[in-house]
Amino acid sequence: MRLLTFSTLYPNPAQPNHGVFVENRLRHLVASGGAESTVLAPVPWFPGRTPARAAVPEAEERHGLTVLHPRFLAPPGLGMYTNPFALARAARAAMRRMLQSGLRFDAIDAHYLYPDGVAAVRLGREFGLPVVITARGSDTSQLPRHAVPRRLIQDAIARADALIAVSGGLAEGLMALGAPREKVTVLRNGVDLDLFRPPADRAAARAALDLDGPTVVSVGLLISRKNHHLTIEAMAALPGHRLLILGEGPERERLEALIARLGLGDRVRLIGPQPHAALPLYYGAADAMVLASSREGWANVLLEALACGTPVVASAAWGSREAIAAPEAGLVLDETSPATIAAGLRSLLSAPPDRGTTRRYAERFGWEETTMGQLDLFRRVLAGAAR
Repeated sequence: MRLLTFSTLYPNPAQPNHGVFVENRLRHLVASGGAESTVLAPVPWFPGRTPARAAVPEAEERHGLTVLHPRFLAPPGLGMYTNPFALARAARAAMRRMLQSGLRFDAIDAHYLYPDGVAAVRLGREFGLPVVITARGSDTSQLPRHAVPRRLIQDAIARADALIAVSGGLAEGLMALGAPREKVTVLRNGVDLDLFRPPADRAAARAALDLDGPTVVSVGLLISRKNHHLTIEAMAALPGHRLLILGEGPERERLEALIARLGLGDRVRLIGPQPHAALPLYYGAADAMVLASSREGWANVLLEALACGTPVVASAAWGSREAIAAPEAGLVLDETSPATIAAGLRSLLSAPPDRGTTRRYAERFGWEETTMGQLDLFRRVLAGAAR
């Protein structure tokens, strides 16, 4: 089957880690031999606020896939309301050029309900293609709190031929927005078990990062919903413990000020963004990972840490209890605060699970099941469209 994968959540040269979870799922789908895809990954543009035009090529090859990057206007303060329409306009022009060049597609594989899914159902209607939308988290939990996005999201849900949720909790969120139960398929994210694996020499990995004593890692954008400040505050109650935070974002200055105010500069480090391939070193060297997010669909970092043999203390965001479902994986907090994070880490690190057992737990979360589920779903959608 020939898919058009459509999403603003996709890596590009200026943002190499942006939406890497969408790319990873697609790479495994295409590697199965059951589907091929061209990627349409528009990039927002506004002078001084987004990557410069020269920083992102109009087209590139990534892992054997052709990726197109048309730009769409995203004015600050207005983008929440204008992005679906600007995105649809840019994508429509790109679609016409692709069709004129001889490319043909059987379906649109869209990711994120807003603005991507809203634009995708318009493309599907115009070009006569069925649309499958994957919901991923804040597109279901946060954006529908705003009246205009909520109406457009509900319209996209109604017009889509099928919906994918990356966790059972997210599926419930879709149904609360009006999605019929039979339209929603749960296909969790997976983990690359070849890339994410325990280090061959953990002592050498720790030495390479200059670590001594119990070490905690947290991976995610420096944005408010990731709640890095709670994990930092928890470290004040854990003397002798180190915290490494991997990521970048608008909260950096606030977090740096918090670290300084708490006198934690010698134990808490903001490492900055890291290439995807560098993450196993940090996971494998750490004693535990913390995910303190207020909202997630299914946080890939959970599985990545577990695959490296590192147990997790996680907030009760969507997907957490589905991923952390046994003692060898770690624990999920009923409430997320500095005190509960500190208590969770004390409990976990006082009697840590065997790292080999944690790795074996993660091995049930490879991509094969999700890939087969996608192929089955797209085949059913195409069979229904042919009738």
